[in-house]
Amino acid sequence: MPRIYDSTEDPLTYPFEDTPGPGDAVEVADGVLWLRMPMPGRLDHINVWLLRDHDGWSVVDTGIASDEIKKWWEHVYESYCEGRPIKRVFCTHLHGDHTGLSGWLCQRFGAELWMSRADFYMCKVMAAYGPSDVPDDAIRFYRRAGFSMERLNAYRENFGKFGMRVSPLPSGFRRVTDGEYIDIGGREWRVVIGRGHAPEHVCLYCPELKVLISGDQILPRITPNVSVNPSEPRANPLKDWLQSCAELRENLPGDLLVLPAHQRLFYGVHERLTALIEFHETGLDRLYDLCAEPKRAVDVFPALFKSEISDYMFFAAAGESIAHLHCALDRRILNVEEDSDGVAWWRQA
Repeated sequence: MPRIYDSTEDPLTYPFEDTPGPGDAVEVADGVLWLRMPMPGRLDHINVWLLRDHDGWSVVDTGIASDEIKKWWEHVYESYCEGRPIKRVFCTHLHGDHTGLSGWLCQRFGAELWMSRADFYMCKVMAAYGPSDVPDDAIRFYRRAGFSMERLNAYRENFGKFGMRVSPLPSGFRRVTDGEYIDIGGREWRVVIGRGHAPEHVCLYCPELKVLISGDQILPRITPNVSVNPSEPRANPLKDWLQSCAELRENLPGDLLVLPAHQRLFYGVHERLTALIEFHETGLDRLYDLCAEPKRAVDVFPALFKSEISDYMFFAAAGESIAHLHCALDRRILNVEEDSDGVAWWRQA
């Protein structure tokens, strides 16, 4: 769920005032080109990256699958790739704005797809679901959270649409793992895996350039969604997220130029990771206070979100609320009981 910093509280610095338009590229470090692809929704864009490689180019993230974005990629290839092919496509994680055109780019240029194993296979599974495949246990999951029949019907109506924004992935891929070093254009880029927003979110860190491609794992002015979903109904992704933030802060130098998937490039990675941790810890404190009387997952939005939750954001908000409740349960500060209708009620331990 997006949450915006007040500008007076922002500890970050932004070295690039201008942002590239669709089809344009800005070189932000030697051999690292910044592109922006349009997308629908509040964020309206994704930052994607073109890395100069030995005999071609590597792409990091792609934008959603649409004819418009295909045209922008064709324009980028003609304008900036110097006649050399795209050889590799890296996807930081499974979400459609990051993987959407990866299959198409791989087919178009004969490129190889590089992803983490968990995100590759989860993307495959989610893209394969059709509108008629609504699982009964998913309905039970959202009923347990306190969804009304109207909300459950909305879930049924929207189920299976993930694949609409993802072109078919290749049948095979090149797995990337935490700590692995990858040679891109004669420079070493280290794979840094984050968790919580996605199962195995790939960040790419180049010590020589002092650059970190952070995907959605570290964004400058919004907090990425950390949700529990029906596919893993008892998961504790917020615990994974907080641990990842602490590990990244410990293991990454503080002077990196961070290249996020949304918004502007920035300096201040340690400050941002600290703010992300503190934000969720504050949310857990507010959640505890709110649950002095029993609450359902759909009742705890005021503890976690400053603005009113729209219909568009309701499912993401519910997933994030459940993530906070599961983290609080793991810390033994909340208890949960199910009523005769299968609805979970949470209260202070």
